[in-house]
Amino acid sequence: MVERRLEPRHGTSTLGCLVSLALFIGALYYGVHIGQVYLRYFELLDDMRGQAHMGGHLSDSEITTLLTAQADSLLGKAPRFQISRGGRPNRITIQTEYTESVNLPFFKHTFVLRPRAEEQI
Repeated sequence: MVERRLEPRHGTSTLGCLVSLALFIGALYYGVHIGQVYLRYFELLDDMRGQAHMGGHLSDSEITTLLTAQADSLLGKAPRFQISRGGRPNRITIQTEYTESVNLPFFKHTFVLRPRAEEQI
């Protein structure tokens, strides 16, 4: 018959598990808040690309009106959009610049974002 002895297991601790769990939760918390900034950036960039694609059929003022409304609902503010046409082959370029601030414990940062969409028309 084999006897099993109950000896303490080396290399494991409750404190180590709690520290790892706290670090994971902290990274998740920061990642969600910072990720939302980039999610809004890519949503606005996608809207700008869609409008650039339709640029041959819409005037600059129509594009600006549509993008301003979309940016206002997405960001809570509407940045100024710059639209330029021309070049060879004929292209439309839509660009803007805006800032978003993230205020978290031990981390305060203002992101300067510059989405740009370019499409051949």
